Amino acid sequence: MNINCFRCLLVVIAALIMVSCDETGDHFTAEDIEVIDGYALSAGTSTVFFNSAVAYDQPANWVSGVYDTRFNRGDRLYDNVKSTNNNGHNGGLGPVYAGYSCGSCHRNAGRTEPTLWTQGGSGTYGFTSALIYITRKNGAFFQDYGRVIHDNAIYGVQPEGKLRVTYDFETFEFPDGEKYELAKPNYEIYEWYADSIAPEDLFCTVRIPLRHVGMGQMMAIDRNEIEALARQSNYPEFGISGKANYINERGRLQLGLSGNKAQHADLTVELGFSSDMGMTNSRYPEEISEGQLQINQGSMMGLLYDQLDVSTEDMEDVDLYMQSLGVPARRNVNDPRVIHGEQMFYKASCQLCHTTTLHTQPRGSTLLNGTELPWLGSQVIHPYSDFLLHDMGSEIMGVGLNDNYVSGLARGNEWRTTPLWGIGLQQKVNGHTYFLHDGRARNFVEAIMWHGGEGEASKNIFKNMTKEERDDLVEFLKSL
Repeated sequence: MNINCFRCLLVVIAALIMVSCDETGDHFTAEDIEVIDGYALSAGTSTVFFNSAVAYDQPANWVSGVYDTRFNRGDRLYDNVKSTNNNGHNGGLGPVYAGYSCGSCHRNAGRTEPTLWTQGGSGTYGFTSALIYITRKNGAFFQDYGRVIHDNAIYGVQPEGKLRVTYDFETFEFPDGEKYELAKPNYEIYEWYADSIAPEDLFCTVRIPLRHVGMGQMMAIDRNEIEALARQSNYPEFGISGKANYINERGRLQLGLSGNKAQHADLTVELGFSSDMGMTNSRYPEEISEGQLQINQGSMMGLLYDQLDVSTEDMEDVDLYMQSLGVPARRNVNDPRVIHGEQMFYKASCQLCHTTTLHTQPRGSTLLNGTELPWLGSQVIHPYSDFLLHDMGSEIMGVGLNDNYVSGLARGNEWRTTPLWGIGLQQKVNGHTYFLHDGRARNFVEAIMWHGGEGEASKNIFKNMTKEERDDLVEFLKSL
């Protein structure tokens, strides 16, 4: 039996073992978890049994041989701080950028704590760990800026702008008297690189990083199943009707899966290097600040802009790393509170959008340079998402979750259902519980209570539960 088959067999054996989970340890094994209907094996053979700060950052059991070597190389490229020097393996940063490495925003493959709450925006050193999207109110981009404001720049170059955020707070009350608070963000751009843009002509939306959990499974997902869900996802009694996003990417129309609005068909590794770090590559060979003064300044500083900063082979290793990461197994699945909380999850019909079980296509996924990962194929997975767009409403505190930003077929009030696998470990991995696209929700309860539109009925069921039922539902979310 080769090593890959042996490792896969270990995971299958894990599904047959009926024991309890020990939450106290950082790493646990198959013998530490009771599997209920297989749901603890979040990603089939890619499930890993870690419960620590590196729980998102472990290779799946099938990674070995040359793939292990490439995984480690991709891991280094993902985490290593990039430099401004174009010569060398990690050169090419800037001249403007939002992050200095993939890991700067996705610490331990998770969500680096944003400075939105801690420092009120771009922060002391201009690093927000967030992307700042801007458009004109007619949907057009600004000529001097593009779609993203880059609030960092290399030495001698001016950042495109800085972000300031303030919050409007409002206190609400559950029927049983318990209070909760919602905070609506107000965004302001200052220290513009070029002429200031009048607030009345500007839409600004902020996106904190997504967890890089289950990326390979998402890329291997059975597209026919998602499209079938879009046709069937119509529950008029709850006002729910999910739809798929389609975008033109790599020269063809494709089903969108990744991103807050399912606005991409792949993991956007090339776009991440280009837009987030300012590193040119074969798909985006021009500097992100092409046409701006930064190019002239860089030329005067002796920097080179006539070469690609990162190779296609290196980017595919990063793609491989992300798609080969394991998905943490569920924890505490035999805890009575977690079991009761799962019942409350279904009582509120959360599963109508946060679909519990999906399947991957037989051949797995294909990386950006053609390498195939068949080990991701024919798997039963539990992402707790239908990967469809849903109207999240615009009535809470007058704005709700409508950010007025259109992505493909997704309107401003439409968002892809966030996969919940791994969400219970975010605090342990990244030290915070900021949720939703812009981190406005500071905990699970606030995240639920921001749901509007197609989430309104489920939110109201949660709202009218007893405190014990609400608390147990949160415990269930922590087990994912």
